[in-house]
Amino acid sequence: MTESLNIQAQLSNLSQRTKGDKVIWALVIILALVSMLVVYSATGSLAYKMYKGNTEIYLFKQIIFIIIGITVIYFAHLVNYTMWSKVARVLFIISIPLLFYTLFFGVRMNEGSRWIKLPIINMTLQTSDLAKLALFMYLARMLSKKQAVIKNFKEGYLPLIIPVLLVCVLIAPANLSTALLLGSSCMLLFFIGRANMKHILWTVGIAIIPLIFLIVSAITKHNSSDNELQVEKKSSSVLTGRVATWIGRVEGFIYGSKKSNNESAYQVEQAKIAIAKGGLLGAGPGNSTQRNFLPQAYNDFIYPIIIEEYGMIGGAFIVFIYLIFLWRCIRIFKRCPYAFGAFLALGLSFTLVIQAVANMAVSVNLFPVTGVTLPLVSMGGSSFLFTCFSIGIILSVARNVEQLEGKQIN
Repeated sequence: MTESLNIQAQLSNLSQRTKGDKVIWALVIILALVSMLVVYSATGSLAYKMYKGNTEIYLFKQIIFIIIGITVIYFAHLVNYTMWSKVARVLFIISIPLLFYTLFFGVRMNEGSRWIKLPIINMTLQTSDLAKLALFMYLARMLSKKQAVIKNFKEGYLPLIIPVLLVCVLIAPANLSTALLLGSSCMLLFFIGRANMKHILWTVGIAIIPLIFLIVSAITKHNSSDNELQVEKKSSSVLTGRVATWIGRVEGFIYGSKKSNNESAYQVEQAKIAIAKGGLLGAGPGNSTQRNFLPQAYNDFIYPIIIEEYGMIGGAFIVFIYLIFLWRCIRIFKRCPYAFGAFLALGLSFTLVIQAVANMAVSVNLFPVTGVTLPLVSMGGSSFLFTCFSIGIILSVARNVEQLEGKQIN
């Protein structure tokens, strides 16, 4: 009885010390629970094969990441968000050489270099996640300072768009999808930050040009004969490395399984089978069969496993969770009296929700394969921890708004 009272007292004390938007806290816990269930299901067969029958190994790893992630959220939300305005420029400057280093010397996979290996702890870090966080801190700081001249191209827009272009250009060679999603989030933030619409449209128009090139190249490649493809591969260096991967993904999106040797098309086909098997109510927790055939079922393609096991209702519930998260962040934006905090919360929420939408859209073949994870649901890694850090900053803004208003955001 005494132990029960002590536990209740500790939980009550922790609840009192936990501030910020309670709804966002609840959404984080829900997504973490979903993550444990689905990651355990998606990795069961892989763990059995890799670890000689130990099917719980990946579950334990995910639980550790979730515990660390929630700890990161908790301590990040205790920090006054205004501190990030002071370190934003330094953090942004540090992220640029890290992106350069990753591009040329990072861990390579699928012709792309996205990670650097951290010594001692033997863990890989995706530097684009750090760069995204630093960029939004920096943009929130600059937007808050440039509101008086934001309509002016030279004094307002140019100092904002140059950092965005620099980061996107450095990320794109190894991870084009992340660069495009990051650029889209920044354009939305500029629009809400009252940047000149003409400047935004010009930027979007220029960015579309290489995308048109990819689409045309994919169609040309598909229509070419095998002999022409061999000549093209020998005579041109454009269709090598990551460019060839991008074109292959666009080709797989347009033509689907007509190209049997297209890995992205195969992934999408297996995802469609998983969704079809799920139906309305799903096969039940742990009853996925497509996890044995779908590559990256625990990571990039975890959403089809959710639908297969929990049905369209489960898939719609996940969409609903992210929409509620965005709505709560917009409420924080509206209530925050200071421009930096408002732009910081909105920018970070945009990038997380857009990433989630992109991941789910790929699974149902609305977008080409992107290789981005489902925030807080996909198997843990540096991306998972940076997502938690971003949410902690959003909750820090909410906590300070509560203190200013003298009440919780309801």
